[in-house]
Amino acid sequence: MANRSRPLSPHLQVYRWQIQMATSILHRATGIILSVGALIIAGGLLALMMGPESWACFTDHAGAWYGKAFLFVWTWVFAYHLSNGVRHIVQDFAVGYAKATFIRSSWLSVIASLVITALVWAAVVVGG
Repeated sequence: MANRSRPLSPHLQVYRWQIQMATSILHRATGIILSVGALIIAGGLLALMMGPESWACFTDHAGAWYGKAFLFVWTWVFAYHLSNGVRHIVQDFAVGYAKATFIRSSWLSVIASLVITALVWAAVVVGG
């Protein structure tokens, strides 16, 4: 076989990280995390169906520090995936493809997810 010196495709080490790259990767990762959270919700519904003892076990884990941490992260994941999904829907109508607009909407999806998460958890803390 002939040894040809062909250029390799650029990889992540070649490119400088940009918000567009980060939001694209985060959107995929948050979709996977949402799937895991959906399985946990299904487990909670099964525990509720199985009776008070199973439900108490589930709520004990959900009320522990690791359960609250997961719920907090899952809230942000949901808010981010939602706000970035809305950005993608807007772009499906061929709006916002200019580079400056694309960067602005990427940052807006990140900021909106943080604001939504803060509002949800403020309501949880105030409401008990």
